[in-house]
Amino acid sequence: MTPVGPRLLLLMKETPGTRDLVGRRLPAVPFAFLAEADASARATVEAVLLRTMTRDAVGWDPAAYPSLRFVQRFFAGVDDLPFDRFPPGVEIAGNVGGMAPFVAEHAVALALASARCVLEGSAAVAAGRARPPPELRTLYGETVVILGFGAIGQALAERLRPFGARVLGLNRTGAPAPGCEAMFSADRLLEAVALGSVVFDARPLTARTLRSLGTREFAAMREDATFVNVGRAATVDEEALYRHLLAHPRFRAALDVWWDEELAEGRVRSRFPFSSLSNFLGSPHWAGFSPRVGEFALATALDNLARFFAGERPLHLVDRSEYVGVPGQPV
Repeated sequence: MTPVGPRLLLLMKETPGTRDLVGRRLPAVPFAFLAEADASARATVEAVLLRTMTRDAVGWDPAAYPSLRFVQRFFAGVDDLPFDRFPPGVEIAGNVGGMAPFVAEHAVALALASARCVLEGSAAVAAGRARPPPELRTLYGETVVILGFGAIGQALAERLRPFGARVLGLNRTGAPAPGCEAMFSADRLLEAVALGSVVFDARPLTARTLRSLGTREFAAMREDATFVNVGRAATVDEEALYRHLLAHPRFRAALDVWWDEELAEGRVRSRFPFSSLSNFLGSPHWAGFSPRVGEFALATALDNLARFFAGERPLHLVDRSEYVGVPGQPV
């Protein structure tokens, strides 16, 4: 007799509306939240929806589920997952596009706040001072370069074009993509970054992208360029960026991601005092926060799970070998 139990295990806390949304998107798939699943579920679970191993699934052991074949991440990034704990036959997918509109919007906000000197303007108003203005910049008529032309990069391009910006991109192969005037392959990174008035980094953290923006790459950028990172901090050499900002006061940086993040504890830190620099702007990794993010990201993840349960190949499957040597992963 076939065991009766959940085929999908939700490794996340139940929030209002979650159960209804899962039921609507996967009407024929029995599911359970980790908190309500008993030991018998280990024989029937084929897929899991995972937020984080450190907060939502502490102590959960994927090797204890003999039927497990697929892990769908709630978040797009997967570099923090302990791949060595997942049996080799288990496939893993990031939730690519699950937060793209919101992260892209935040990236534009950072770029505009930096260009239009919003913080300086607020301080001037508080001091009752109107003139002289600082060096105000614009996106109109400028060239922007988007490193990582995936879901976030595409959403970013859609939001930049109405400003009158010329959009260039970089992806792995250099294959053209809609909404991008020209595309560079990853091995042309140095050439690409030299062209942008604003350079956005929206790449995932892999062995190839790890610290791929360093002294040489920042030196290749325009003297008055603005660098915006909403991808992963470790794609950037932390010290190289700080030293470049110190030595080039017209160069600007706006970051939402950090090299030392303990988001469960609600903190981010850096080894260098970026916030003391007048050409720096930062936010504490909250580009993906919005009242609508949760439902949007969950629906995107469930759509990929629907492919799995329909017998189709899920999208955005991870090649674990690309993460060997990434901080936190086995070497």
